[in-house]
Amino acid sequence: MSKFPGNPKKIVVIGSSNTDMVIRAPAIPRPGETVLGGEFFMAPGGKGANQAVAAARAGGDVHFIARIGDDIFGRQSLDGFIRDGIHVDRLVQDRAAPSGVALIIVGPDGENSIAVASGANARLSIEDIGQAKPVITAADIVLMQLESPLEAVREAAGAAASAGAPVILNPAPARALGDDILRHITYLTPNETEAEILTGITLLKKSDLARAADALLAKGVRSVLITLGAKGVYVATAEKKEVVPAFKVIPVDTTAAGDAFNGALAVALAEGKSLFEAARFANAAAALATTKMGAQPSLAIRTEIEKLLA
Repeated sequence: MSKFPGNPKKIVVIGSSNTDMVIRAPAIPRPGETVLGGEFFMAPGGKGANQAVAAARAGGDVHFIARIGDDIFGRQSLDGFIRDGIHVDRLVQDRAAPSGVALIIVGPDGENSIAVASGANARLSIEDIGQAKPVITAADIVLMQLESPLEAVREAAGAAASAGAPVILNPAPARALGDDILRHITYLTPNETEAEILTGITLLKKSDLARAADALLAKGVRSVLITLGAKGVYVATAEKKEVVPAFKVIPVDTTAAGDAFNGALAVALAEGKSLFEAARFANAAAALATTKMGAQPSLAIRTEIEKLLA
């Protein structure tokens, strides 16, 4: 149950959970290069888990559907979800695979390089989605990414759409997606690289953003939000296209900014904010996430988001 007052909306997040092992380095090494002088720490991460935590801290009543290992990393993640008030009754502790792990190098400008060993995340199945279907179909909004098997994403998108629940898909890491998935997606939230991979359109100028968005809208997606980092987010529907500007902050680590955006977006849309108001709320959450190190440790609570908005 959300820690915030009022009548919180039901957000279902389906996705990955990792433990992030982070080195803050003087530079991101090139192939074959070793960089000394880094600072190491561990933090809970994974796109699905980050977005679930972001949504919970932004005021949503969040159910998280995922697989974690039956190991120390999985148990630490589970404890964290419970502390954030996230429902974990649909979370599977898998004894046949380890918890996911991500190795992250953060450069001095806050940009990062990431490698992931998926572990139990890769075993999220159609059967898991089937068992969680009562939760999915009762959601005010469903949020997913692509660190889970595509067949599970497809199954969940279809179940949510059939029940009339809006679906946000953050297509990260990017891969080709068929119309059989895209036609179930209400809100698609790629970054510029992901939009290029999905459409084959190189994004060099604003007109390219419009072409890419139109290509995705033509596949059945209702709204496209192309995140542009420090430039904000390009929001496109059949009726209107507009850049919603970012908030100016001094970034130290961009690791979970996209996840903060998506989790906050889910809450704002479920609460009935307009798409452009929701994008501004999500931009505030994303900006705040860049001001702290780590994935989940950087995710802001509702009062912090509202303070920046004000």
